[in-house]
Amino acid sequence: MVSAIDDLSSLADLCEREGLWFHVDGAFGAWAAIAPRSKDLVAGMERADSLAFDLHKWMYLPYATGCVLVRSEEDHRRAFSLTPTYLSHGQGERGLTGVDLPWLVDYGFDLSRAFPALKAWMTIKEQGTLKYGRLIQQNIDQAHELSRVVEATPELELALPVSLNVVCFRYVHPGLDEGALDLLNKQIEIELQEAGIAVVSTVVIHGTQYLHAAITNHRTRREDLELLVSAVIRMGAQLASSTEGVAG
Repeated sequence: MVSAIDDLSSLADLCEREGLWFHVDGAFGAWAAIAPRSKDLVAGMERADSLAFDLHKWMYLPYATGCVLVRSEEDHRRAFSLTPTYLSHGQGERGLTGVDLPWLVDYGFDLSRAFPALKAWMTIKEQGTLKYGRLIQQNIDQAHELSRVVEATPELELALPVSLNVVCFRYVHPGLDEGALDLLNKQIEIELQEAGIAVVSTVVIHGTQYLHAAITNHRTRREDLELLVSAVIRMGAQLASSTEGVAG
């Protein structure tokens, strides 16, 4: 996952022209829509027939809080509605089953479900979308700042230009081939995690292994990014030195 964004407007045009259903997997990236200086990155998303996104990925909420929006209520209902006798709604009759309200069973696989939407509703009601937008923009700005530091550091190499909040980079060391660098960066990932410095992961891009830093915490500060960079350089140098010693 490198936070790449497709040309949503062109995809919407294609789907409209060909009569296709336009679904957008917004995951965490959809939340750029409320970031004041980054919403243009997801332009065209508003034309989707359905949109999926997770509030636990970039709205700072506990796992799991996912959401799917479907533009056509009728299409949504027809896709899932099934009313055998034991699920009869009894519209027009008296009693609880006669209440003419939407039955959630008609809009998904679950016959019964929990209420994870409550924590999302309460949090948004308390904090407001403007504050969330500001914090999401802050994470995006921090990712761009981290990428600038990486590009200015000889020991580090940026994999791709940063678009949202994900920065993919690796430690490089002269004298080590690509295979050794892949193993080295994988070890850096483990060392960072076990030291409690940062929970980065690794990702393979064009056959090369990179460290994957996704900034999704509203408490992240510049000093956290500086600590990450210095730790990667320190650990990389130590591991490269031991690798060269073994090779020698």
